[in-house]
Amino acid sequence: MSEAAHSYEVADSSVVYQGRIIAVRRDMVRMPDGDTSQRDVVVHPGAVGVVALDDRERVVMVRQYRHPVRGPLWELPAGLLDVPGEPASLAAARELAEEAGLRAGRIDLLVDVYASPGMTDEAYRVFLARDLREIPTAQRYVGVHEEAEMAITRVDLSDAVDQVMRGEITNAMAMIGLLAAYRARADGFRGLRPVDAAWSARPTAGG
Repeated sequence: MSEAAHSYEVADSSVVYQGRIIAVRRDMVRMPDGDTSQRDVVVHPGAVGVVALDDRERVVMVRQYRHPVRGPLWELPAGLLDVPGEPASLAAARELAEEAGLRAGRIDLLVDVYASPGMTDEAYRVFLARDLREIPTAQRYVGVHEEAEMAITRVDLSDAVDQVMRGEITNAMAMIGLLAAYRARADGFRGLRPVDAAWSARPTAGG
């Protein structure tokens, strides 16, 4: 697909809010016709998610309370890219260990996603983890806050996709990851990109 040659120059930019994780940046953007318009951008460090598929082709799902929607959601093991310079694949392995108590013998790249490009620079990378091994209980991470009550289950991948289509799994990262894994399985997992494939969309806020 060809890209438009128009220029969108940022004439002025300022941070109007700085929170613990996100910031809000106000940009004044000069449009191709010369007009200037305000664009507010949620600045986010980015995230990773993991479709962990066991040898019975069941996917690991976690159920976590999400305060903005005032309820729990079925999700993939996932987390922020909040360690400066950390490769996304290592962040994914860390989240799989912390949230699901698992290590993977093989990790491949599934998909790269812009979360909501109309209002945020948040991007996330979803990995496929296989050859799963349980971490001994005594060595597992102990969650706090919402993670302290996190439930973990394993669901047949096809059944999980059916749950997506029935509206029972509504977390965007989970939906995209599950559908991508289902499609990749149909192709014998050929064509998956390496974990260190170029990712120009990764936000720089988290280092």
